[in-house]
Amino acid sequence: MAEDAIYTQDGTINIYKKPANKKKTGNWKACWFILGNECCERLAYYGMSTNLVNYLGQRYNQGNAAAANSVTTWSGTCYITPLLGAFVADSYFGRYWTIASFSIIYVIGMVILTLSASVPGVKPSCDANGCHPTSAQTAVCYIALYLVALGTGGIKPCVSSFGADQFDETDENERKKKSSFFNWFYFSINIGALVASSVLVWIQMNVGWEWGFGVPAVAMIIAIIFFFGGSPLYRIQVPGGSPLTRICQVIVAACRKLSLQVPDDKSLLHETIDVESVIKGSRKLDHTNNLRCLDKAAIETQSDRVRNLSNPWRLCTVTQVEELKSIIYLLPVWASLIAFATVYCQMNTMFVLQGNTMDQHIGPNFQIPSASLSLFDTLSVIFWAPVYDRIIVPFARKFTGHEQGFTQLQRIGIGLVISIFSMVIAGILEVIRLHMIRKNNYYDLKTIPMSIFWQVPQYFLVGCSEVFSNIGQLEFFYGQAPDAMRSLGVALSLTTNALGNYISTLLVTIVTKVTTRHGKLGWIPDNLNRGHLDYFYWLLSIISFLNFLVYLWIAKRYRYKKVSGNVD
Repeated sequence: MAEDAIYTQDGTINIYKKPANKKKTGNWKACWFILGNECCERLAYYGMSTNLVNYLGQRYNQGNAAAANSVTTWSGTCYITPLLGAFVADSYFGRYWTIASFSIIYVIGMVILTLSASVPGVKPSCDANGCHPTSAQTAVCYIALYLVALGTGGIKPCVSSFGADQFDETDENERKKKSSFFNWFYFSINIGALVASSVLVWIQMNVGWEWGFGVPAVAMIIAIIFFFGGSPLYRIQVPGGSPLTRICQVIVAACRKLSLQVPDDKSLLHETIDVESVIKGSRKLDHTNNLRCLDKAAIETQSDRVRNLSNPWRLCTVTQVEELKSIIYLLPVWASLIAFATVYCQMNTMFVLQGNTMDQHIGPNFQIPSASLSLFDTLSVIFWAPVYDRIIVPFARKFTGHEQGFTQLQRIGIGLVISIFSMVIAGILEVIRLHMIRKNNYYDLKTIPMSIFWQVPQYFLVGCSEVFSNIGQLEFFYGQAPDAMRSLGVALSLTTNALGNYISTLLVTIVTKVTTRHGKLGWIPDNLNRGHLDYFYWLLSIISFLNFLVYLWIAKRYRYKKVSGNVD
């Protein structure tokens, strides 16, 4: 028992492949290195991506639509590749070595991008008539971008999970700290984003793209130094083998025993006698009564007993079956979060277009780019993340009795409600803006005499909704995914961002096609003063509200994962 108190009970090991000592590894002493890594990596990512559309327009002569499509396609890829990174982490390398190896790819991409913007012959030649990129130079730029997309695919799904791995879930005190880690993790992301969207964007527009991409490349190198610097302190989860293989084994085994009846006594279902699961790095999961058809994979027949050695394609353990059930349970929640991602991505599209029509002056001489108002989203997150962790959680805990103040699904739901209000506020502002235009006949003015800072509330609300929904989502998918599939669970949550972008593009396409019939200008014309962007905001508000009702129905019926031997 004394030895058990020294070492973690969740199967983690140290960098030397020995059982992780609680006093010498993990906890916050390890997490500061991970948070430093994440802050620098996000600074590098946003420092490159925030102004990428202008870079492609200026250096590669891409029009607004072409540059925007290039950026959104690349951005979508950055949120799809985490599925690959998660598979590699959960199956073979583990989270530590996946982050390490993909970070190298990331740095190579950043260095090539910097060279493509600074080295003569590699960068496009420019003169008074503009820039003249060759096909080879364009190819180098895109190779760099997609190397970064691949690199970030190995980091995004693993870093937050790796940080959470530093807290032993079987230890009540450490388990409480895990929720706090996700808050500070998201806080560190936004510190990096704040520097990127202010300082680095200014450098790119006023000093040059060479420095504008060189600084993010250096930031990524510093991120790697941070990460490796904490190696002796890390707790590492052992990869459990291919999760896709285990999923297929359950399906095949269940189909082979389709004619059999699941016994009423669930103790008759196959499970190992050992305390630990047969899946490396995974604790046993308690049996659940839903999706009983999958339980057939764990029915032990006479022929299975005769063979003695279990063939996982014929007989699976209860834990293996429950792994698949856990993933299936997550899918409805996952689907209900795509609408939130659709609202979130309006910051980079419709909010910017709306801001372009408003007065951007701060004093008589200085103008703030409309895209820079996303700073208020970042500032909102930086404000709300510690407030939530230090004030809201302790206060809510007194009323709910829950150790984290709110359950993860309650937290996400609060964020969904706030996101609806952000769309409503944006719609009200647009109604006021259009009323001023009609009243004063400002239809053909490039910018109307209405301060862009009226947009601050909608950005601030989006940031507040992030603290609830996005952080809650990270924590939920990490916690509810099976132990050996946690990277995959986080990757699954990240794909909502990719799909949210694609859904937004689809909505804009449909709205444009429908509202421009019979020669009409439509809701979102080139001259927004003659359009109805407010209608688009109302549409998103209605979709978000209906989605929230569906989410409530799903959340009410969700049953949290139960680990064998744990009492919640």
